[in-house]
Amino acid sequence: MKTKAVLSADDVQAILSAARAEADKNNWGVTIAVADDGGHLLGLLRLDGAPPMSAHIGPSKAKTAAMARKETKILEDVINNGRTAFVTAPYVDGLLEGGVPIVVDGQCVGAVGVSGVKSDQDAQIARAGIAALKV
Repeated sequence: MKTKAVLSADDVQAILSAARAEADKNNWGVTIAVADDGGHLLGLLRLDGAPPMSAHIGPSKAKTAAMARKETKILEDVINNGRTAFVTAPYVDGLLEGGVPIVVDGQCVGAVGVSGVKSDQDAQIARAGIAALKV
């Protein structure tokens, strides 16, 4: 039997708090979502000024990054570079930059998805949240 780390409720809160601090520092209204390794939502924070649609896109980015075990930017690039059929992949609907997997000891334990500002800024916020885990 193999074992691996899992995100605790305290971990999720730390990620959300650090990601919020990054968003607040830049005055960005976003939605921040944290998912487990299967893409299931563990936490969600929609900041003031975040577009309503971001409450759907953020969790989708987190789910996709967790299930793909890679940043959603990579998948977006695959599509933009001509592999447009990838948009039909099942259970994958957050195909925009801003989803970042959480990797501990070489294993994906979840992901953070952010939506509401420019895609690279979304990813910046997600990474700041993950950095709070110090893994």
